[in-house]
Amino acid sequence: MPSQAIQWFPGHMAKTRRLITENLKYADAVIEILDARIPYSSRNPEIIRLCAGKPSVILLNKSSLADPKITAFWTQKYTNETTLCIETDCISGYGIQKIAPALRQLCEEKLARYEQKGMSGRPIKAMVVGIPNVGKSSLINKLCGTKKAKVENRPGVTLDKQWVSTNIGIQLLDMPGVLWPKFDERIIGENLAITGAIKDDVLDIETVASALCGRLRRIYPELLMQRYKLNEIPSEEIVNDYDLLTLIGKKRGYLISGGEVDTERTANMLIDEFRAAKIGRISLDFGEK
Repeated sequence: MPSQAIQWFPGHMAKTRRLITENLKYADAVIEILDARIPYSSRNPEIIRLCAGKPSVILLNKSSLADPKITAFWTQKYTNETTLCIETDCISGYGIQKIAPALRQLCEEKLARYEQKGMSGRPIKAMVVGIPNVGKSSLINKLCGTKKAKVENRPGVTLDKQWVSTNIGIQLLDMPGVLWPKFDERIIGENLAITGAIKDDVLDIETVASALCGRLRRIYPELLMQRYKLNEIPSEEIVNDYDLLTLIGKKRGYLISGGEVDTERTANMLIDEFRAAKIGRISLDFGEK
């Protein structure tokens, strides 16, 4: 799955880059949302470049789906003098209460200046950024306590900017999800496809599922064996990733006429079960980045 073959950079993503550039001056801080399962792969280098210099809160969202030890590593790695990293889950609300105090801490000097000017109580204005399908709209709805942003479990739903108010002293500027023009590493494109940041109809599902098989056999073999009732995981020298996918389909009884395995059905099942954490709490980005 070479990166240059991925045609996923539609016009609205180019528009988002312009929106970020034009509106960043109105924001006191940035809330950058990452997928806790892929904290490295889901971090858009263009967002880092565009938002450089702004205090930022990084949210490792969907943390209930990720390996907690790996999430703890990335939380520490991304925290520094101008950035605070928090584990969150925008569906359950886990970690959400930490966002407002983090923003106030980062904007402490600016808030003090507002106090001196008699502007006590002015809300903090934060721009919400991230790649598609990491939970930006879910976050906004959770912070607002009502349904303000459209939410769907697919990328590319938010297509324009919108300011929304909360009752915790924060105003949020919701930016549409934006990817970047070219992946420098093939593994990043695969991770984005596995987690659903790239639309499922863009890439071949069996190729994506085979890549997931490769990840699981190398980093979570026990979970793979347990979920799909495999007595052992054949080595890569004996069975390649696609054949491992076929073996899983055979174990599940996903057969078509002639006794062949329905690999497309198997691929969809594997991706769905990974995304729902039915295989287990799994992280695909480890601490070597």
